[in-house]
Amino acid sequence: MGINEDLRILLLKECTTIKVLAQKASQAADRTITADSISRKLNSGTMKYDEAKFLGGILGYDLEFVKQKNP
Repeated sequence: MGINEDLRILLLKECTTIKVLAQKASQAADRTITADSISRKLNSGTMKYDEAKFLGGILGYDLEFVKQKNP
């Protein structure tokens, strides 16, 4: 599973939509972020790390690396 699927799962867990996420992200970034741009990145698998971290933060989540118990 990739970050694209993870973000979609977070949207479902938070009972929100890409449109609402885009509105909140636009307010936080003080620039326009459209639902279409987020959707395109999720569908094409081109979401960058910093974008995923930012959007996860908007949803109330931290993106972090966790040491595997059994590597």
